[in-house]
Parts: sequence; C-alpha cells; structure tokens
Amino acid sequence: MAYDFDLVVLGGGPAGEKGAAQAAYFGKRVAVVERAPEPGGACVHTGTLPSKTLREAALVLSGYRSRELYGIRLELDRGQATPRLLSRKDAVRRLEVERIRWNLDRHSVQLFQGLGSFVDTHTLEICPVGKSPQRISADVVMIATGSEPFRPDNVPFDDGDVDDSDTILGLDRLPDRLCILGAGVIGSEYACMFAALGVQVTLVEGRDDLLPFLDREFSERLRQAMASLGIDVRMGVPYKSVVRADAKTIKTELADGSTILTDKLLYCAGRNGRTRELHLDRVGLAADKRGAIAVDANYRTTVPNIYAVGDCIGFPALASTSMEQARVAMVHAFGLGYKQKLGGLLPYGIYTIPEVSYVGMTEEEAKKANIDIAVGRAFYRDNARGKIVGDRDGVIKLLFEKKTRKLIGVHCLGDRATELVHIGQAIMTLGGGVDTLIEMVFNYPTLSETYKYAAYEALGQLGTAAEDGGST
Repeated sequence: MAYDFDLVVLGGGPAGEKGAAQAAYFGKRVAVVERAPEPGGACVHTGTLPSKTLREAALVLSGYRSRELYGIRLELDRGQATPRLLSRKDAVRRLEVERIRWNLDRHSVQLFQGLGSFVDTHTLEICPVGKSPQRISADVVMIATGSEPFRPDNVPFDDGDVDDSDTILGLDRLPDRLCILGAGVIGSEYACMFAALGVQVTLVEGRDDLLPFLDREFSERLRQAMASLGIDVRMGVPYKSVVRADAKTIKTELADGSTILTDKLLYCAGRNGRTRELHLDRVGLAADKRGAIAVDANYRTTVPNIYAVGDCIGFPALASTSMEQARVAMVHAFGLGYKQKLGGLLPYGIYTIPEVSYVGMTEEEAKKANIDIAVGRAFYRDNARGKIVGDRDGVIKLLFEKKTRKLIGVHCLGDRATELVHIGQAIMTLGGGVDTLIEMVFNYPTLSETYKYAAYEALGQLGTAAEDGGST
C-alpha cells in the first residue's frame, strides 16, 4: 500500500523535531503534526527554555551575581521586572521557533498544525482549530507528544493566583510572597529564581530529602544554598489544603497544622504524559495512569509500526534524552544502520542557584554496590576563575574506583556546573581515570582546572601510578 508519508510524527517538540530530521536526512518523506500554533513543544513555550531564560534574566535584573563580587547593592524595580522578564523569554522563544521551522524546512519536513489522533495504525486525523479535519497516512508513526502538569483536584487552579509550571510563565506581577508545592527539579528551580528577585519563597515538600537522586552531600549543599537565598525550605511536611483566604491572600495548610499565607501559589509536583487525546485504543495501545506509553529498547510500542519517545514514555523525561531517543527510534524503524542506542552515561542538569549537575554514580550508590572508591574535591574559592566570578561556594566532586583508577562519578555545584559536567562525562565514556586528569593541561584561569585539583586530592588516596603499577 502506498502511504502519504514514510513517517508522521505526532508532536513538534525536541523529540519530534530531531526524529523527523533524522528520518528526512536519510531521504524519508516526513510530516510533523503539532497541536500548538508554533512548533517547539513545552520545551520551547512553557518549560525548559523559558524557565532557564527567566533564570538568567532574573540573575541580571536582580544583580545577584554582582552583590558580593563588587560590594554593590542593586535595587530591583519591581514594576519593571515582570515585563522585562517576559520580554526576554519571548525573544528567546521566537528565535528558537524560527530555528525549528528552518530545520524542518531544510529537511523538507511538512508541518501540519492541529490536534492529531489515530484512526488506525497507519492513518491519522488532524483537527486544526476552526478548520475541517483531514487525514494522512504513514508507514511509521512516532508519538512525541510530551507531557503536561499534573493537577490534583484539591488545588484550586481556577484561581488566578494559583499556577502550575506552565501557567506561572504568564505571571501578571512579581509577588511579594510565593508558596511552591513540590521541591522536585522544577519547584527547586523556580524557588531559586523568585528568591533571587527578592520574593519571599516558601518551598514545601512531603519527602524528607531534597532531590533524593542527587549525591547526598550535594543535596545538602543545595539546601544550604537555598537557605542562604532566603528560601524557607520545609521538608517532610505534605500540604493538606489550598484555599482563598481573602482577596489578596492564598492560604496553604500543611499536614503538621501550620499555615502559609502568600500572594501566589505554584504547584509543581509531577507531570503526566500528554496522550489522552490520541485515541490509543483505536490501535490497541493504552497508557498507564500517568499517561506514559510502554516501549521496548528501540522505543517501539507493541504495535510494530508505532514508536513513542520523550516525556510521553516517562523517565527520565529530559529534552536531552528525548532527542536522542527519537534518533535511535527512527534509525531502528527504517533500518538505517546508524545510531543504535543512547549513550550509557546520561548527565543531569538542575538550573537552581547555584546550578547542580552530575553524571555517573553517587557516593551512596558506589558504597551500596561495594565499590571501593577514592573521592576528590576541589572548591571554586581555591580556583583563580572562581575568585574572578565571585563564586565562593562552588565545588566539584570526583569518584574514582580504587581498583581500576577509573572515573565513575562526577558531581558539580556552582557557576557553569551544567557545562563542566561534560568534561567528566567524556572522560568516563572513553574509560579514563585519575591519571588522565593528572596528565591533562587546562587553560588558566578556568573553572575546568578544578578537575585536576580534585584528581590530585583523590590521588593521595590511590597512591602514585609507580607505586601500584598503574599507567601515568
């Protein structure tokens, strides 16, 4: 049977764009169906890029980075802060949308605007707003519809001062007081951003540990950094109710009986796969209770010609991994003999203030696996570039397996942590270790130098290469 396209992608976010481009690069006829007026998905319009842009704008507008470096106290014009924050976010969004459209055009990918859903395993119906539906067919279909904020019934989202992680980006004013329910990655990032702007932030989390997937030492360092920003971090206390107290106040009651009075509330405790409107039942598929679709190692569903990637398949739900999942899926779908799998070392970046990033094992994981390790640390306060940028709290922590001397874990906190982590990722990918870092020459002055000094500290626990027969 002749189909309209070799591939139709449902969703024009990071995964959809990269998967479409990968297939088109190898000569496939490709279409992307995007429900929003512009491609980019939550990553570009309501999530990753807007929130990170707001973070950078907040640091600039608040003068946060200059406070200790130059001893200058800057006063934020709160009346001008919100429009300036939003204008910068919108400028970055427009540029990224233009880049995505250019990328799709240069690969001859056809873009359809409208809500796409399944008619059968090879046929999709597209319903544009205000226009008649149309149907297109494809040999292969890839679902890349992303995710949406989880909204529990006991939080009044119909109140204009109660937001989720999508709607907060349309804030009409900078609040004096903000309560954030959920200290996951998104909640922690927004807590730091608003605190840097002088907002009184209360961060509430039902779990006992802040970002428990982090190395425990770095979870605690981040908690202390948040406290120094003035954030009231309340761990191990679930919320009980959220109600309107008066015309200007939202009241949040916690399980321990305490109450929090704020101007606005941000709920960000989880996201669901955006799969409800796909009519998966028509093709014999079903999502779990959080909207996630099950896939195999090649990102193929139980229907052989239908693949799913990105947030709609669940963990890790990162833009970086989603893009690579899409590329792997399309190589498998069309037998391209190119990219067969994701790299085994997935970096995690958290854009709090300060940034936190890691790759590989945590110290707790190494000990649980009975791996004898040497640990090296280096602090920004002892680094020339760290002194220049005024970051006295930054730190890098390296874990080496004693038996092999290989690097097995990298943990960074501080300015440019999400960039620095990739040095360690590359060394780990190539099987390098402490001797690699000792031999390397780093530019001076750079934060990257911290790798060498952390390696030197670990070397004291490992002994020199000559002493134990290792290579230099």
